[in-house]
Amino acid sequence: MTDGAGTVAECVVTAVRPGEVEFEVLATRTEPGPEPRIVVVQAIPKGDRGELAVEVMTEVGVDGVVAWQAERCVARWRADRAGRALARWQATAREAAKQSRRAWIPDVTGPETTSDVAHRVAAAGRAVLLDPDAPDALSRLSLPERGEIVVIVGPEGGVSPAEADSLTRAGAIPARLGPTVLRASSAGAVAATIALVSSGRWS
Repeated sequence: MTDGAGTVAECVVTAVRPGEVEFEVLATRTEPGPEPRIVVVQAIPKGDRGELAVEVMTEVGVDGVVAWQAERCVARWRADRAGRALARWQATAREAAKQSRRAWIPDVTGPETTSDVAHRVAAAGRAVLLDPDAPDALSRLSLPERGEIVVIVGPEGGVSPAEADSLTRAGAIPARLGPTVLRASSAGAVAATIALVSSGRWS
């Protein structure tokens, strides 16, 4: 069992009743927060692809997911539904973290504007804007072993020129994943995997 903030308890079940389970705690331990932190800024996909993206990214090991209302997003989190939509993403992260036995549940926040994301980029140790036409591959970039690595995943229609200009001026480096173009719902998990390996988290 875990509290989602680094504390893990080893337990045995001592009783089971309708709607209730009792445990005996055998031992507890505290796992430090991971370094570097991997945060994925995810342009909001349509339908249930957002929850799918959050689920897989959580299982892979991201530490934060930020919903981004990019210009070319088909899905729109209007003010009257943004809270419910974000709650679904957060619930998905919690369940995926339990399934993958993570001590830390990712922070899931948003939606953020491009201006918000640019400020996040400027504060990061390294920020990467995924671009299938970029000259450099993400796997070849030097990534820090400490601090925060931000990976930005655009919508299916791509990041607009204005958004790309704003984010690169803030410090984001355009990079591609590989020779194929992935869906917005899968690109974040693949990018996070590369970042986890390149930064030493999976060494």
